[in-house]
This record gives sequence, structure tokens and C-alpha cells, in this order.
Amino acid sequence: MTRQHVALIIVLLILIIGLTSCRPAIKHNDYLISYNDTIKDQWGYKNENGEIVISLGKYAKCFTDTFKTYAIVAKQNSGFIAIDRQENVLYEVFPFDNGPDEPSEGLFRILADKKIGYADSLTGKVVIKPQFDCAWPFENGVAEVSSDCKTQTEGEHSSWISDHWIYIDKSGKSVEKPLTTTLK
Repeated sequence: MTRQHVALIIVLLILIIGLTSCRPAIKHNDYLISYNDTIKDQWGYKNENGEIVISLGKYAKCFTDTFKTYAIVAKQNSGFIAIDRQENVLYEVFPFDNGPDEPSEGLFRILADKKIGYADSLTGKVVIKPQFDCAWPFENGVAEVSSDCKTQTEGEHSSWISDHWIYIDKSGKSVEKPLTTTLK
């Protein structure tokens, strides 16, 4: 091996060491885990070391088991909210079947000022801002929504009725009605 090859290898090693040591440290285990006191039926969050970060009873229930960037929790009085790691309220979560809306195709419904939109289930980020009076979960890449609907109640069940349903894609753009759909 020549001196030039050795010098080149040394320079490459220095570059590799320099580039990898300047990268910010990523904590792979930076998350909170929900826990509950089954006797008092209270919920909270602990860090990976078992230290309490969000005390028992602050929220009525923790629906997110592993809290990375956001968590869905039940408020003490009623309703569901998404919170960030500093416990700032991000938005209300649409209630469905006695719990928070379940993700469908990676999105779940959220509320703001009595309007419905959608958030990403992995990141918690708002994908489609709340703007609809009625909005069904996504199915086959589209959701049926309306900005002009009424709630019709029959016994303990209710349903939405509208003469102005439209279909939207996951970016919120209006699209043609799918040829075959089983929405609703």
C-alpha cells in the first residue's frame, strides 16, 4: 500500500468519525407508558425508568399506551383530547361508540368549533383541518363528508342526513364518487 492510500484512508476515517459524532443523539426509548391504579380506576404515564411523569387521576383514562409524540386521553368531565409531551391540548378527538374515534387508513376524526377534520394516527398532526359538519372515516382512500347536514336521532342511536355529500381524498381535496364503495 502506498503512502497516498494510507493518507486517503486516514482522511476518510477522520471524516466518518467527524460526521457521526456531530449528529444529534437520538433517544430510541424516549416514550411514556400508561399505567393505572385498578382499585381507584385512575390513569397516568411513567417514563422508561418507571418515574411518574403524568400523575394518576389527571385524566379520566389514557387511551394511548405508548406516548411518543402525542397521546389521546379522556378529560375528567367528558370528551377526548390529544395532548403533546408538554400536556398542551392539540385538539379534541371525535367521540365514537363510547370512546375516541378509531383510526381508519391512518387517519382519525378530530373536532374544533363543532367542525370535523382528520389527524394522522402516527404523528398526531392535523392533516385536514376541521371544516365539515359530518364526516365519515376513510375507506378505500376516500371519506364522505358534508358541510350541510343534520343529525337524526332514533332511540339511542343517531345518524347524519344530508343532500350535499361529497368525497374527499386524504389531502382534503374533493374527488369523484368512487364506483364501488361501502362507506358508512
